Amino acid sequence: MADRIDLNCDLGEEVDAWEPGVDGLDTQLLDVVTSANVACGLHAGDERIMAAVCRAASARGVAVGAHVSYLDREHFGRRFVDVPADVLQEQVTRQVETLRAIARWEGTRVAYVKPHGALYNAVVHHETHARALVAASADLPVLGLPGSAVLAAARARGLRAVTEAFADRGYRADGTLVPRSEPGALVTDDAEVAARVVRLAVDGVVRAVDGTDVRVEAESVCVHSDTPGAAALARAVRATLAEAGVTVVPFVT
Repeated sequence: MADRIDLNCDLGEEVDAWEPGVDGLDTQLLDVVTSANVACGLHAGDERIMAAVCRAASARGVAVGAHVSYLDREHFGRRFVDVPADVLQEQVTRQVETLRAIARWEGTRVAYVKPHGALYNAVVHHETHARALVAASADLPVLGLPGSAVLAAARARGLRAVTEAFADRGYRADGTLVPRSEPGALVTDDAEVAARVVRLAVDGVVRAVDGTDVRVEAESVCVHSDTPGAAALARAVRATLAEAGVTVVPFVT
């Protein structure tokens, strides 16, 4: 049984007005999660939004991560881009360094790297893009799917490889995620999601869409900000974990 787990969320994806006094969705989520995956501009967000998220995360003791993507704002980073490895490495490096500079200015730091969308899915198996992403991550831990090529590349480079599970996404029997275009891709019921996360933390398993149990050992669990009712869902997850005796803390300090 895990006695602690991290709760992360993708933020700064232009869902918030980010004006003083506005209690928007990202702000509500920052009151619950322990790690913030901050969009770095290539799929969503901009430097102003990055600064606002870093500032709000710093005030709450929430860890900041670089949520890096293919250059694909038109499709929100959810389309695979067959970019050369050197170009991808430069793009990811630029995203990480931009957020690092902003985070320092806002009194915090970038603590890890997590790929977004199509890049996240690609580096499960795409070894060339996985190595490019890891090379661009400098000395930072990399967050990814258990058994993925990107985590293997991180370990080979001497970086910390952090395994991740998803509270609100459907799983296939092989441990990969159900594509968003297919039935069962999202799980939105608060009670069901909270129970899934507790089972992930306590037993290290999740129920796949075909009804089988899949072994998923994760240091961090993601709740997506664009899942319907994301704030209430995140609160239910955190409360249920506490009831189960699992402490929610960042995986980096």
